[in-house]
This record gives sequence, structure tokens and C-alpha cells, in this order.
Amino acid sequence: MTSLKSMLVYSIGTLKILKRNTNVIYIKRTLLLPRQYIFKHTEGKLFSFGRQSSTTAASSVKAEDSFLKWFLLLIPALTFGLGTWQVKRRQWKLQLIADLRSLTTAEPIPLPIDPLELNNLEYRRVTVRGQYDHSQELYILPRSPVDPEKEAREAGRLSSSGENGANVITPFYCTDLGIKILVNRGYVPRKKIRPETREKGQVEGEVDMVGIVRLTEIRKPFVPHNDAERNRWHYRDLEAMASVTGAEPIFIDADFGSTIPGGPVGGQTRVTLRNEHIQYVITWYGLCAATSYMWYAKFIKKMI
Repeated sequence: MTSLKSMLVYSIGTLKILKRNTNVIYIKRTLLLPRQYIFKHTEGKLFSFGRQSSTTAASSVKAEDSFLKWFLLLIPALTFGLGTWQVKRRQWKLQLIADLRSLTTAEPIPLPIDPLELNNLEYRRVTVRGQYDHSQELYILPRSPVDPEKEAREAGRLSSSGENGANVITPFYCTDLGIKILVNRGYVPRKKIRPETREKGQVEGEVDMVGIVRLTEIRKPFVPHNDAERNRWHYRDLEAMASVTGAEPIFIDADFGSTIPGGPVGGQTRVTLRNEHIQYVITWYGLCAATSYMWYAKFIKKMI
């Protein structure tokens, strides 16, 4: 987006320089031509080269002025189109955010195990029953805690208290489905990452839990690679995590209601959707208004 703005500004400046240079060249040509007729006798005919040269130069400059006039009109037209496009993009993004909010607050459904069905259920609330295997905990770090209520209200706006810790990923054996899945139990501060520092929060026995389906992640630029040997994970690689723990590549974020005193804080689902389209709308329409006025002042106002 910034590069497009720079290109437009550079184009306007270049066209102004070309316009000034064109005028200078015309003036020089006019001054260099003597104000007299140059005659050549050819078969009894006289030709005036001086007047023809002056007329040709004037026609050339007029053609250049006309081309420049209509070419510069493309700039406000282009910026208006980009502003309108951003308006439509904003409407699409708001609808997408509303859909995600409805998913994360809808009544939970039983967890399906069909991979094709799961691929269409990201951010859907599901219910599971089973037992944790705390001996195979994985840690995604660094992470900061999410305010579950604020996250539900403001999809895509990440909140951070400045703390630094990890999300605890624990294998969970679903007794009703007969499979082992991965559950993000939630956030713990750095000093509570080791299981022995939070023994009271290690849930034993069968529990019923509500979670949100999450799919695998692609590593983003500048994010470190996962280190399975050191148990340091920086993004959700479901295939790798499932291979290490012997679980199915199924991952859910436990909701805030699953939180146990002394254990990880649930509800760490981040809906990462940025909605900055209104800024782009203002920028493009502002450029359209500015360049439209410049075009009017240059080519229309002086004719009135």
C-alpha cells in the first residue's frame, strides 16, 4: 500500500518536471529562431521555413498539453477506484469477523473425527470427554495471556498484559471416541511452565470439556523453527506434535471454563483478523480529493 502511494507521488512530480522542461525547450527554440523568413528558390517557388517551424512547435506543445491533461486525470480516477475497493473489503472483513464471533459463542457440538469435516470447523466450539496425559506436555512459547471476554468482543485485536509465558499443550484421550487428541489447556507464566510448579492444576480422572477447533499453522517469516527435541514449539504444527505424542492431528483450545485454580488459564483462542480498511479508505479518498483539485486548478479553473 505504501509503495502505491509513493508511486503516485513520484508520478505527479515527474509529470510536473516534464511539463516545465517542455516549456523551456519551446522557449529556447522560439528564441533561437530568427524572426525573419528564410527563403529558398526552387523552380520559381519561395518557401518560408521559419513560420512552418514555429507552427509545428506550437502544435507539438498543444498536443503534449492535451496528453498531459488527460493522463493526469487518471490519478484521481485510480485513487477513487482504490478507495471504493477498500470500502467493499471493509464490508467483507466486518462480515467475516461477525461470522467468527458467532462460531466462538455458538452452542458446542460433539467433536467429529472426520478430517474433512474438521477442516470446515475451525473456531467452532465442540465438546469432548476424556482424560489428560500430563506426562507428554508440549509448550508453545513465548506467549502472552489473552483476555477471553475482550477477545470475544474485539476479534483480531490482540491484548497483552506484558507478561511472558507459554501455552500448555496436553494429549487428551477421548473415552467416547477412542482417540487421543491435543488440547491447549491455556496460558501459564514463565515461572509456572514446569509441571511440578503447578501440581494442584494437573487434572486427574475423566473430565468434560468445551474447546474450540484449531487447524495447523504455517510458520510465518522470522518465527523460529520448532525444536521437538527441546520441547520448544513456536507455532502449531499438528503433524509434528501428533508424531511426538502419538495423538491424532486434532487440536482444540480449551475454553475459559476449563480453568482449574493453580493450572493453565483457558480461553487462549486468538482470532487474528486485522481490520484497518477504514484507514485505507480515508487515505485513498483523500488522495483522490487532493489530486482532483490539483487537476481542476491546473486545467479547468484558469479557463473560467
